[in-house]
Amino acid sequence: MSKSQSLNKRDVMENIAEILGILEEKNLSKDWLLGELKKYKIKLDVSVSSNSFEILKNCNFEIIHKILDILKENLVIKDPKTLTRVLHWFFIDIVSSSDPNLPVKSQARKINALNELIKRTDTFKKEKLEYLDIFPTGDGMAIGFPDSTEKPLRLAIELHGALRRFNSAQKEKDKINIRIGIDSGPVYFMKGIKGEIFWGPGLIMAKRVMDLCGPNNIFASERIARDLRSLSEENKATMHPIGEYEIKFGKLVIYNIFSKNFGSNKIPKDNKISKLKEVDSFKEIPFEFNSVEVRLEITDSKTMMTHHTWIWGIKNISKEPLKALYYSLGGDIPRTFPKLNVKVTDEDNNRLEIISLDVNRPFQKEFHVRLAKPVRKYQSGRIVKLEYDWEEPERNFVYSFSSKSKKFRYFFTAPKDLQIKHRILESVRDRADKRRVEPPANVKYLDEHTEIVWESVKNQKIRAHDIFEFQW
Repeated sequence: MSKSQSLNKRDVMENIAEILGILEEKNLSKDWLLGELKKYKIKLDVSVSSNSFEILKNCNFEIIHKILDILKENLVIKDPKTLTRVLHWFFIDIVSSSDPNLPVKSQARKINALNELIKRTDTFKKEKLEYLDIFPTGDGMAIGFPDSTEKPLRLAIELHGALRRFNSAQKEKDKINIRIGIDSGPVYFMKGIKGEIFWGPGLIMAKRVMDLCGPNNIFASERIARDLRSLSEENKATMHPIGEYEIKFGKLVIYNIFSKNFGSNKIPKDNKISKLKEVDSFKEIPFEFNSVEVRLEITDSKTMMTHHTWIWGIKNISKEPLKALYYSLGGDIPRTFPKLNVKVTDEDNNRLEIISLDVNRPFQKEFHVRLAKPVRKYQSGRIVKLEYDWEEPERNFVYSFSSKSKKFRYFFTAPKDLQIKHRILESVRDRADKRRVEPPANVKYLDEHTEIVWESVKNQKIRAHDIFEFQW
């Protein structure tokens, strides 16, 4: 072997050693090496089991130099070393904190106050900081809880209570309004310039949920809202589906979280999609009513606020199981869906989930409800009860049958001081006409209230699209 060949071989081995060192430092495997060789259309006679050293030994001097140059000069983009972790996200910022008309010191005071209020909440104080993943955003922060979907919700509720007390002692210009987004999702943990950082779809989506909020809204994605609603009746009562919103690269079904003590029932219209499609695909399964009962209770004589209750005895007349029911509501006064206080339960008192809000106009609401237990083919005897509140200033209510029914019962109650004229009308099929029902309703004037009761007679045929109008 000549002297020059010996030097060349030594240079090659030194370069291979340097390449192997950089590969280890950058956490790059032989797959990256084979990918680079393939990129430059270099074919080698190596086996699948060959390691990086054996692959490089089969390369000539020029190729090794090229690979070393790539490693030294080019930025190598590699996959995160670790697996993702799913966290439950609380994402918050201060509304209008970037307003250029506000003094910088005023903005900074609000940020400091918000950080201090978060630290004082029970949920935050009980957490060990090393278990929390906190991402500061300047005028807010994201907090990832590793162990419970309920903790972001509890933190939001506690913070709203603390803010209410704080704002009550402040001048208008010093009050803090916030917006909170809640979601569950994964993130990667990676090495940053100053230590470990995290980033991923969980953090991104929580921010996009928050971005949809108006002042003092607490919004949740459908993903975490479903989990939270399944945990308690208290959670269900405060979580209201408000429709589908456009976000970057897609759409999100959003729940608004509020009660009289926290959150806000006002919802922004920006990016709102008027029609919310069904999330889980299902077919419209035909069914009939064994019975229908409509109850109207006047709870406020001045506004004619009425508590409506519809009790359906349903029978599946299809071979396929009935998994969902469709409802259509209307009223004389414009109402947002959350203010209707819609509640649907079954015969076991399970609260049923609203899975789509197909129409959400001021005077009209249409939606689907998922049954806790599907009604099996040809099964009967199942009960579903819908309740909601809507004013009836015209003092009449119209009910239209979506399918035929064997029985129909109407029950009306009003405070005794309300002067009523009771009439029940039935629309005459195929004619623009109405007639009084037979037999007439039974009216009782009791000590505390007035009752009107009417029931269809035996063998009376009530068909789909029959319409009854109740006046008082």
